[in-house]
Amino acid sequence: MSQHSSTYVPKSAFGKWFESRLPIAGLIHSSFIVYPVPRNINYFWTFGAILSFMLASQILTGVFLAMYYTPHASLAFQSVEHIMRDVNFGWLIRYMHANGASMFFVAVYVHIFRGLYYGSYKAPREILWILGVIIYGLMMATAFMGYVLPWGQMSFWGATVITNILAAIPVVGDTIQSLLWGGYSVGNPTLNRFFSIHYLLPFMIAGVVILHIWALHVPGQNNPTGVPIKSDKDTVPFTPFATIKDLFATAVFMILFAWFVFYIPNYLGHADNYVPANPSVTPAHIVPEWYFLPFYAILRAIPDKLGGVIAMFASIAVLAFLPWLDTSKVRSTSYRPLYKQFFWILVADTLLLGWLGAKPPEGWYVIVSQIATAYYFIHFLVILPLLGFIERPLPLPNSILESVLGQKGGAGLPAGANAEPQSKG
Repeated sequence: MSQHSSTYVPKSAFGKWFESRLPIAGLIHSSFIVYPVPRNINYFWTFGAILSFMLASQILTGVFLAMYYTPHASLAFQSVEHIMRDVNFGWLIRYMHANGASMFFVAVYVHIFRGLYYGSYKAPREILWILGVIIYGLMMATAFMGYVLPWGQMSFWGATVITNILAAIPVVGDTIQSLLWGGYSVGNPTLNRFFSIHYLLPFMIAGVVILHIWALHVPGQNNPTGVPIKSDKDTVPFTPFATIKDLFATAVFMILFAWFVFYIPNYLGHADNYVPANPSVTPAHIVPEWYFLPFYAILRAIPDKLGGVIAMFASIAVLAFLPWLDTSKVRSTSYRPLYKQFFWILVADTLLLGWLGAKPPEGWYVIVSQIATAYYFIHFLVILPLLGFIERPLPLPNSILESVLGQKGGAGLPAGANAEPQSKG
């Protein structure tokens, strides 16, 4: 998992025997104990550990819920109520799983925007970033199928809307829809398929996460300056310096998680999902979970059905091409005053799309959604490439240590001259 050779030497005879045959302890030691990390990383770099914790939490609570859940259209809603009312601590596990999905997305959105701000997608970390986008896509698929499983009104109609939209895809759309439905409409076969896929995908996510960590350990972690590691003075061992920071941040995040679970467990859900699914009664306003709302707004902003589907998937796919769309040689937005303004406009635009996704697709909501959607794509496809040619970045520090000590750096050097990607560290 790391390009750094292990210095781990077992002390016991059994440890030496085991390590010579399966060097797991050495791998852990080299990757998570003595692994060098930039000494200037801040708490935004702790969200990787938080996400790992949330993934483990979601898998464990999901396995427990699967022991009692019944994936049948006539019994699914009742089985969820049985878990809530009759299973020992079932209410706690169910609320942890439901709110854990939201907390998972809170952490991943912070993680993504941190990567956008500090240029973590730039060479030599392109594969690392693309694996992260793949994880994000798998998370969205997992969350969508999990939302259908309670088989409440919003679950049923959300599945109906999204699967009908997929039929707009040329050539393969009808086939995909039929495979998901398992029949001529959303029904019991659909629920069985969604349950099977929802149970499988988290383990696929875990596998890609391992690749993600592996890809991280090859070039090393980025840092707030974006300046590559140049000497041992720029780094500190992962343990205890990064480990303590990760544990503290995870504990603080768990407090937020616990607050939702114990005090407002249904705040992020929808009241209609506590009503059993009824194909004969359409809810007044069908909305997905909050973490899908920006993409839902993009989907509805395009008048053409196929165009909306293309725009929705393109809004995610465009992230995978950021390493090549961003033409600036400077990684960190801290040294790009012009781009920093556009970054915060993008954040505001994304929040606006999320708000619009929860509104009915009528009147001026549609017009604003179209403007916000247009800006979203303009940011990545037009603004980002052009800024690399016209922006004049601030001088960069000569080293990570220099930035930590607060010394003046980059004197007489053109911005970006010491930002060329290196694989050390």
